[in-house]
Amino acid sequence: MGAFKDDSEVYKYIGGVFENGLADPEVGPKLKGSGVVLQITYTDPDSVLTVDFPSGEVHRGASDLTPQVELFMTADTGNRFWLGKVNLSVAMAKGQVRAKGPVSKILKLVPAAKSLFPAYESLLERDGRDDLLKA
Repeated sequence: MGAFKDDSEVYKYIGGVFENGLADPEVGPKLKGSGVVLQITYTDPDSVLTVDFPSGEVHRGASDLTPQVELFMTADTGNRFWLGKVNLSVAMAKGQVRAKGPVSKILKLVPAAKSLFPAYESLLERDGRDDLLKA
C-alpha cells in the first residue's frame, strides 16, 4: 500500500499544490499561459486529477474535459515529484511515469512546478505528515 490513505488525500495534497500554483501571482500566469489541459491518473490509491491550466481549474475525479497530455503514475511517485525527488524525464525513461500526448508541453512547465516544491513540503509539515515527507 502507498503512503496516501485514500484518494481524498491525493486530492488534498497533490490537487492542492496545483491549486496553490495556479493562484500564485508569479507561477500562476506561467501555468495558465501554457494552454495545456493535463490529466494525471494515479494508482495506489486510484485517483484522477485534471488540471485545466488556461482556466485555472483543478478537477478531482472524473471530468468531461479532454486532456491534451495524460500522465500515469503511482500516487507515491507524484508525492516524490512534488518533494523534488523525482526527475520527470528520467521517471518516464524508466517507465515509472507513462505519458500520452505532447510531453514537451508538460516538460516546459517543470521549472515553474519546481518553485512550488517548498509550498508542498510546507503543507505536509503543517499537517504533520512525516510519512509523506519520508515516502
